[in-house]
Amino acid sequence: MEIELCSPFTYRLKRRGAMRVEARFFASPEILAGLEAENFAALEQLAAVASLPGIVEPALAMPDIHWGYGFPIGGVAAFDPNAGGVVSPGGVGYDINCGVRLLGSSLTREDLLPKQVALADSLFSTIPSGLGSKQKQRLVPASELDSVLTQGAGWAVQNGFGSREDLAHIESEGCLAGADPAGVSERAHSRGGNQLGTLGSGNHFLEVQYVDQIYDPEIAQGFGIFPGQVTVLIHTGSRGLGHQVCQEYVERFLPKAGDYGIELPDRELAAAPIQSPDGQSYLGAMAAAANFAFANRQIIASLVRDCFEAVGFTPNQHGLRLIYDLAHNNAKFEEHGGQRVLVHRKGATRAFGPGSSAIPTDYRAYGQPVLVPGDMGRYSFVLAGSQGAMEQSFGSCCHGAGRQWSRHRSKREMRPRNLPRELAEAGITLRAQSRATVDEEAPEAYKDVAEVVRVVAGAGLARPVARLKPLIVVKG
Repeated sequence: MEIELCSPFTYRLKRRGAMRVEARFFASPEILAGLEAENFAALEQLAAVASLPGIVEPALAMPDIHWGYGFPIGGVAAFDPNAGGVVSPGGVGYDINCGVRLLGSSLTREDLLPKQVALADSLFSTIPSGLGSKQKQRLVPASELDSVLTQGAGWAVQNGFGSREDLAHIESEGCLAGADPAGVSERAHSRGGNQLGTLGSGNHFLEVQYVDQIYDPEIAQGFGIFPGQVTVLIHTGSRGLGHQVCQEYVERFLPKAGDYGIELPDRELAAAPIQSPDGQSYLGAMAAAANFAFANRQIIASLVRDCFEAVGFTPNQHGLRLIYDLAHNNAKFEEHGGQRVLVHRKGATRAFGPGSSAIPTDYRAYGQPVLVPGDMGRYSFVLAGSQGAMEQSFGSCCHGAGRQWSRHRSKREMRPRNLPRELAEAGITLRAQSRATVDEEAPEAYKDVAEVVRVVAGAGLARPVARLKPLIVVKG
């Protein structure tokens, strides 16, 4: 593989074989060494993405890149619908609109410590987590599910979960236009019906954190972040409903590739032209699943407020407000370089710069908040999107730390250790459904998110604003 250093933190893969455009990725020598140790499998996926019809140069990957289904995790690609551009379910992912929501409180770490264990217990008992987790009682009547799929977080607010002020601080105001519940199968409906208000398993989590470092005081103040502040980070998506949508459209697209004249370098890149009936059907179903995820995080945030109150904090005391909610896995029509394109972000997030009309009014002077979770033992970051992202990456940035160990290896490495005890000794209260999940999500299984953030900051994609350290971790 021929890799060229273009500038500090930016590399490119020259066109070769079936690639229609060149590919670029953001990395440090340390991250590049990790990719090489895996025989550049994720970069080979990026090169395959660059061969898809209608792609706009360049195909991109963020520094948290690792191997994924179809697209690499951390992959970004824009397609021109007027040049035969395609939409690929593998370029969005199985967990459609997996995303992160950050709540800021009026509390400090010192306020929380006496109630830390009680709050951990309340969160764990109130918000179901784990594989196939469901609410004991449906929070949404079956007759209302299609309304959730079309209205997203707005449906949750209308039904008592949070307030209208929340919607202004959600990407796309918590609702993707064009959602079509008719494109969501009955099987997908049934899988999602009682999963609203649940975390799920794997790398999904809920963390109560505190702000331990401020890098940009002006932007932090604009976002409502202060030193020592208690925050809550929620990471989850569209659960079984989104998974089912992705699976069904991959299976639908595969046998039709030849009909559309698409040569697939990898079956996992099953795709259809954006303007075809199949492409439009998927986009409607994807938007519906994305709206389910927005509603899911909105409901969980409301349940988090209930838990703070259950342990004795009044609403005035905790003051929990939504700082921002953003998506990791979706495809959205946006204008870049004067061109309307469909941007796929698979394990990547928007990072629009100051002045964009897509940013909440009160944040517009600073750039879009970018939330970058780390691992459960170290830290997460809040960044602000920059003009550099608009110029280099279709307004995109990293979405997290990125795995460096397989789940199997992580469980093997953690077997002789007692990770819950190690976290407790570090002042972190852990609640999880199983030892297996904890071991799979060991801090060492992930890249150091500080290195990932150093790369995106060095490349000019985003500006560091604050660092958050965990106090309570709830995992499936």
